[in-house]
Amino acid sequence: MSEGKAHITNYSTLAMVLGSLLVLTWATVSITSINLGPWSVTAALLIALLKATLVLLYFMHLKFDSKLLKISFTAVIVVFFLVILLTFFDYLFR
Repeated sequence: MSEGKAHITNYSTLAMVLGSLLVLTWATVSITSINLGPWSVTAALLIALLKATLVLLYFMHLKFDSKLLKISFTAVIVVFFLVILLTFFDYLFR
């Protein structure tokens, strides 16, 4: 009765992504011990962005979804970053 669907991504790829996420988590924690000045937060956010991208692409299967969904998701992210950018400009010029 129940037909199981095959996984889109094989388990070895998911294991490599998991390993990458663990290494990036270690890098995020390790970067706090290095004094980069104002670039510490930027480096941590870039690592977090990379981790979020891996999760979205592989664990949430965005890599294998339709083109329309990818475009929609990209548009939402662009609007989000524009709102954040406008907020920082407002804060900067007060």
